[in-house]
Formats: sequence, structure tokens, C-alpha cells
Amino acid sequence: MTAPVSEIGYAHGGNSSGWWTQLDDEPTPELQWPRSVAIYDAMRSQDSQVASVLRAVTLPVRRTPWRIDPDGARPEVVQLVADDLGLPIVGQNPAPPPRVRDRFSWQEHLRLALLMLPFGHAFFEQVYRIDTGGRARLRKLAPRMPRTIERVDVADDGGLLSITQLSSKVGERQRPIPVDRLVAYVHDREGGNWLGRSLLRPAYKHWLIKDRLLRVQAQTIERNGMGIPVYEAAEGETDLTKGLAMAKAWRAGESSGTATPNGAKLRLAGVEGALPDANPAIRYHDEQIARAVLAHFLNLGTQTGSWALGTTFADFFTLSLQTLAQQVADVATQHIVEDLVDVNFGESEPAPRVVFDEIGSRQAATAAALKLLIDSGAIFPDRATEEFLRQQYGLPPKDPTTSTAPDPADD
Repeated sequence: MTAPVSEIGYAHGGNSSGWWTQLDDEPTPELQWPRSVAIYDAMRSQDSQVASVLRAVTLPVRRTPWRIDPDGARPEVVQLVADDLGLPIVGQNPAPPPRVRDRFSWQEHLRLALLMLPFGHAFFEQVYRIDTGGRARLRKLAPRMPRTIERVDVADDGGLLSITQLSSKVGERQRPIPVDRLVAYVHDREGGNWLGRSLLRPAYKHWLIKDRLLRVQAQTIERNGMGIPVYEAAEGETDLTKGLAMAKAWRAGESSGTATPNGAKLRLAGVEGALPDANPAIRYHDEQIARAVLAHFLNLGTQTGSWALGTTFADFFTLSLQTLAQQVADVATQHIVEDLVDVNFGESEPAPRVVFDEIGSRQAATAAALKLLIDSGAIFPDRATEEFLRQQYGLPPKDPTTSTAPDPADD
């Protein structure tokens, strides 16, 4: 048997006038790209529950410490990558942070990379600078925002070829950005669909119905909270034009009032029967929006479940965050770190990896827990530990001129 070195089948059917339909089979017209970008932008910016679930997903990933794992790479290579990304090296004390002007910011990049969650994709263009030693140093990963994307070109095997942005100059076509200059974060990519699938896609119908319910609820209160003005004509009055205008002009206020002809009446008619209560339906759709991202705990204490279930729900949610952070780390390692190493040291040079601390693994260091660790010999008190504990518990800094205790650094 001969080892196959080429593909017979395909993952992407080629381009056409509606090229995006070859990538994504979305059946809902308003969620077909590029109209979907505006819809998902409205969802994340106008709905408090959607904004809450997106923050619940992104903030823990942004907050957890990120590091560079040498993974067998040479110290020179590891140090260059760590310096360019501004991340500490695993097993080493963090170096003093460098100046940030004209330097790459990992935290800002991570925030923008997570835009793949609401929009399905987040593209970045690599930009380097050459230092005095002739090394290519990462200056920035320039975001190419979803609203600016005009076209995504994909090979038959499903690999990304390039992206093209909408031109910023009238009458001039923007040049395609080839894949070797891109870093692409894509959520739930299937086959050649480099547009991805939004995390908010399962929540769309619940957001849409909830939005309509909120509008109806506001109109219900506005129309029926004060009552509806009704003009009753006087005996023999046949022209109701003035009476209708009077009823329509009725407004509540400190100086509001009216005058009617003899025998006529203007009254406020209340609602007969019960008004529909939209709150249960609104809460239901809020729950479904949170459920779409496994953030069930956001609903606890409202109408479903109790806080006793919080730990179980949070465990599933934390696992989903671990998976998301691992995707970011894998893409950053392959298309930021390895590209940086290839440019400076060649493609055969071993490269380090981007890693992160397990989300939710850090526990508060209580005095009792620290005592047990010290007594068991698991850790030894030193000056750094003492300074950390003094700061943690709000104690004043140690004064060497008045302290009678031995300095842990001398042990």
C-alpha cells in the first residue's frame, strides 16, 4: 500500500458569487453572513442577559495567568518569545514589566481574540519590527474586525487562503491578506467554514422573542397604567372631532386638566379584566440565553433551581472555559509563537508553547492552610512569602531596624 500524499475529496466546494453560502449553511436569512455581524453586535450591546453571559465566559479566560512553557526549546528562543508576548516563563520569577509603548499587549490581544465568540471569527494581521540585532520582533497583531471583512478565500481542502477587507478608499480595491500573515481564531469551525459559528446562535430566537415581549410590556404599561381617555358627547352633539382631539391630547402632569361642554364627559377608562403578565415569559427566555453557553448559575435564585446547585453548574461551565482557553492557546502557539520562531531561527527550531493556569484552580491562601503547608514542609517561609502575607492580610511592611524575628532570607 502506498501512503497517500494528496487529497481526493474536498471540504470546501469552491467560490461563487455568493461565496459565503459555500462556507455556512445558515438557513435563517438575517443570520446569514454578513448580515449576522450586525445582529450579533446588537445582541451583545443591547441585552443585559447576553452581555452578562458573554462576560461570564470571557472574563475568567482573560483573568487567568498566561505563561510561556519552554517545552524543550532553547533558552534564547524562549526568552525572545516571552519578551515579545510580554508573558512570564514557566518556573521563573516574572521579570519587571517592560515599557508598553509600541509593544505587543497579550491582554489586549486576548480581549479582541475572544470576539470570535459573538461573531464566530476574529482575524489578526502580523506586524513585526526589526531590532538593532536584526531580529524580527512582534510589534502588534492588528485586528481585522468582523465588520470590515469583505471576503474569505478557502482552498478545496478547507484550508484558509486569505481574507480581503472592505476598501477604506473610494474606487480602490483592498489587497488580500494571505494566510501566512494571519492569525485566525474561529469558533466551532466545521470544514472550510472560516466564518465560524457565533456562541449566541442558539440564543437568537430567545433574544428576539424576549425583545418583542419587552416592547409589548412597555406599551401595555404605557397604554393602561393611567387608563385610556374616553370622551362622552353631550346630548345632541354629533361632531366628535373636538372631543377626540381633546382625548388624544390628554397628558398627565402637575398642570394637566381639561374643560368639556355642558353635558359632555371626559373620563379615564381602566382595563377590564386582567392584563397579560409578560414577566414569566421574559424570565424563561433569559434562562434559555444563559443555558446556551452553560451559564445556568446566572439563573439561580430567580425562578429555577437554587444556589445549592451552583457548584454542579459551575463545574460544567468551568470545563467549557478550559476548552475555550485551550483553543486560544493552541492557535497562539501555532500561528504566533511558531511563526515568530520560524522567522528568526528557522522552521526546524523547537518552539515553546503558550499555556495558562487552570481556570478556577487558585484558592484563597488562608492563615490556617499556610500553617499546615509550612508545618508539613511543603513550603518554606522566605522573604517573598512574608512580604506577600503581610500585604494579603493588611499588615505593615517589615522594618529591619526594629524587628526581633529572624529574617527568613537568612535561613
